[in-house]
Amino acid sequence: MRDHMRTELTSAALMMAIQRQRPPAGLICHSDRGSQYAAEAYRRQLADIQAIPSMSRAGCCYDNAPMESFFHTLKVELIHQRRWVTRDEARRDLFAYIEGYSNRQRLHSALGYITPEKAERNAG
Repeated sequence: MRDHMRTELTSAALMMAIQRQRPPAGLICHSDRGSQYAAEAYRRQLADIQAIPSMSRAGCCYDNAPMESFFHTLKVELIHQRRWVTRDEARRDLFAYIEGYSNRQRLHSALGYITPEKAERNAG
């Protein structure tokens, strides 16, 4: 967690996710049109891990609707409910919300009202 959104931050986050999940080649990485995702270094990193970049079209929020929905829900259910004194507190609560609740307990309509964890298990 940093106070900026530069390419090195998005690259580090991508590598953390890749090391943790170890997805097969062909992973589709959806993003908005932010400069950090369009940067040559980030696009090269995607190519190196055989991931497919997927960027929403300019001005078309529907291209990235699942992530837009996730961040809206995150803001409504967590972010707008409290203020954090430290980044460590915010990091702890965000991790607990995403890993402990959203991925493992919260039923998602787009997945047929099952959790993302169960959808991933069902996918093999």
